[in-house]
Amino acid sequence: MGKKELNTKKVIEYWIDSSDKDFKTMMNLFDSKDYNWALFIGHLVLEKLLKALYVKKNNKHPVYSHDLLLLAEKAGIKVDEKKADMFDVITSFNLNARYDNYKQNFYKLCTQEFTGIWINNITELRKWIKEKL
Repeated sequence: MGKKELNTKKVIEYWIDSSDKDFKTMMNLFDSKDYNWALFIGHLVLEKLLKALYVKKNNKHPVYSHDLLLLAEKAGIKVDEKKADMFDVITSFNLNARYDNYKQNFYKLCTQEFTGIWINNITELRKWIKEKL
């Protein structure tokens, strides 16, 4: 039996649709003052878009990683230093919200102001990635 061919269009649509739903969830979590979880979901918003872009560029399933900068590089997009730094910080939201030894410090860090700034950064990066899709 041959290898099953990837339905690239369907896979890309799946990642984009899932990211769009997560974006709404992120905003709802921010509105309800669940700041650490809003940023955790914000990471997923970008991860899923980068995976969609990876599929578009490579016509295969994305690499298994939560590292946004790695995913951007694997998707073949040029990332300036500012975006690279933002991707690194946003990647840390995935770890900090998920693992108990990081949670308490992350929770304290996630004030309304801090979270608002990073949601704006996530929104800006989301738009930038979507333009490439």
